[in-house]
Amino acid sequence: MKMISIVIATRNKGKVEEIRELLHGYDVEVKTLDDFDPIPEVIENGKSFEENARIKAIFTAKALGLPVIADDSGLVVDVLNGAPGVYSARYAGDKATDAENNLRLLKELNGVKNRNARFETVVAIALPNGEAKTYAGKVEGVILDTPDGNMGFGYDPLFYYTPFSKTFAQMTNEEKNRISHRGMAFKKLTGEFDKILIWMAS
Repeated sequence: MKMISIVIATRNKGKVEEIRELLHGYDVEVKTLDDFDPIPEVIENGKSFEENARIKAIFTAKALGLPVIADDSGLVVDVLNGAPGVYSARYAGDKATDAENNLRLLKELNGVKNRNARFETVVAIALPNGEAKTYAGKVEGVILDTPDGNMGFGYDPLFYYTPFSKTFAQMTNEEKNRISHRGMAFKKLTGEFDKILIWMAS
């Protein structure tokens, strides 16, 4: 079977690096949106991580004519009724930086004792004909009062994973991929990768 190209539908370099490591060893050529001419911006207007992942994967697969992996991930904080949720990347505004989103989260949780939270992700893999499969993962943690660590991206410096006594931003990629929401979703995906390769080639 010839090597199949798969496009990762993101320009987030931290996310690309994580996904490349998760797919390492499989007979696929991993490309990103940066490998192509600009395509129209996809409107992620879904009400759930799964809806947004599907929208992004199917739209991009049709636009590029190649299989695409897209994910939608976010932080879900119980005491904030699930916020930031699908708005995690733009919690402090459409063009917000990670630091600005983290700052808003800390303000929202100022003085709050229950800081339980979880990262959730849904990974979608789509073909140019509009077919798609999805895989979900989540990991539980606690939001710290102050950021700690300089690895990772997003809310990683605030997300404390009790079994490792570390934030996600204090972990190596290998440690994080072993237990993270995205790592779990990709384990499900790669667990049936032989079937997926046949599906993509059919």
